[in-house]
Amino acid sequence: MPRLVRSIASQMAFAIGFGAFVHVAMAQEAEIRKALAARLPPSVVVDEVTPSPIDGLYEVRSGTSVFYTDRHGDYVLRGEMLDIRTHMNLTEARVAKLSKVDFSTLPLQDAIVSVRGRGTRRLVVFADPECPFCKQLEGMLQERPDITVYTFLVPILGPGSVDKAKAIWCAKDRDAAWGAWMREGKLPSTRPDCDTGALDRNLALRSKHTIRGTPTLIFGNGTRTSGALTALQLERELAQAESVPRP
Repeated sequence: MPRLVRSIASQMAFAIGFGAFVHVAMAQEAEIRKALAARLPPSVVVDEVTPSPIDGLYEVRSGTSVFYTDRHGDYVLRGEMLDIRTHMNLTEARVAKLSKVDFSTLPLQDAIVSVRGRGTRRLVVFADPECPFCKQLEGMLQERPDITVYTFLVPILGPGSVDKAKAIWCAKDRDAAWGAWMREGKLPSTRPDCDTGALDRNLALRSKHTIRGTPTLIFGNGTRTSGALTALQLERELAQAESVPRP
């Protein structure tokens, strides 16, 4: 009986101690949130506050971005945190995890589909018709064997982008129209009776995943990258993505 009593007492003490720890942690998070809300621009939305590996320093997540603050929210640090014992960039790893997208949840019916070879490798591209780096990427993708590219048109670079995206989306052969525009600057004739709701949905999808620029690429394993890539970088990312078994 004494042993049972001691065991119960020990469990109760642990529960009380853990509860107190959680209460303190929540109070600290609330203090930081309140301070940052008062001191940062309204456009910076604090989604999460968690302790970092450095004592007294907290990680603040805003969308897929990360920065750091002290326990009172008096100071903000922007930059990368490195673990020099393991040579790991902790900030980069955290942002990569936050930016990851579940490929299976993407509404591929709203994308232009381009299949090359067997098409077993998969890639999603968010692209604007007026984006020069998108045209550069398209040229590299034409040279990639065995790939299926899903291009989500996101006209974000002005009225000209909107008109071109509508013309391409409304073409009888969207893949051919996209290729002709990106490689030759040729647009199909417009169709006023065409449903362009997919373009609005693509813009909403862009906002949902905090995609700020084009091209943004999402690989088959959910990792993503933005901006210009070399052919070698693209091939390396594709190979790494396909090395992960599909669910």
